[in-house]
Amino acid sequence: MQPLLRWAGSKRQLVATLSQFFDPESHERYVEPFAGSACLFFSIEPKQALLGDINRELICTYRDVKYRHKDVQNRLRTFRKTEEEFLRRRKAGRRNATRAYRAARFIYLNRCCFNGIYRTNRKGEFNVPYGGNGSGPIPSTLRNHARALRSAVLVSGDFEKVLARTKPGDFVYLDPPFSVGSRRVFREYDASQFDFGSIWRLRIWLEELAANKISFLVSYALCKEAQFLARGFHTKTVNVRRNIAGFAKHRRSARELLIFNT
Repeated sequence: MQPLLRWAGSKRQLVATLSQFFDPESHERYVEPFAGSACLFFSIEPKQALLGDINRELICTYRDVKYRHKDVQNRLRTFRKTEEEFLRRRKAGRRNATRAYRAARFIYLNRCCFNGIYRTNRKGEFNVPYGGNGSGPIPSTLRNHARALRSAVLVSGDFEKVLARTKPGDFVYLDPPFSVGSRRVFREYDASQFDFGSIWRLRIWLEELAANKISFLVSYALCKEAQFLARGFHTKTVNVRRNIAGFAKHRRSARELLIFNT
């Protein structure tokens, strides 16, 4: 299944490779603390899952699709893909709106904005421009995504909040925002920043997961920070095509490091 949302840094290109690390026979539950578009989750459709993200509006949208997808779909059908309507819906905000409308608005803005980027101003207002015809269609149905999400417990908060709930038998996939000291990398998925202090916290958790014999897989840009996370664990280098530049002529291949303990 394709993911419901577009997302900067999505690993859709690597799903075939990443899915090889998940074994439904030996892994009882799938855990993803940096869910984003959750493309791997939707691809493998595990029987049990724990999905989390620091972006509260994202998690609320998944929760509303899970429990009331028909209401969200009915709202979504009233939206039209034009720049005029996009700007009007973006400006309108989400105050005093029903949960179904807020989820539909989130999906609509995500699907129609430039390059699937999630960015807000200091007031927390979504401010990404219209993406034009290249942004893809608005989903015609949410039924399959709702079915997949029924297997998932959804958590809003920092990645540590999710990892604190892991247990032996879990498979943990971590795709954190890149914090690369040597170059500028987009990582504004929320008002907070994923900085090197966050890298330290993540490294401590990788050691904790390994000590508790919990399988994990990390995907990260090939850089010094990734080497720091990978110390003592298995690694594999893969090539990906960066889409964050937004325009095809500026997109290029890059290398990422897969870090795993089993």
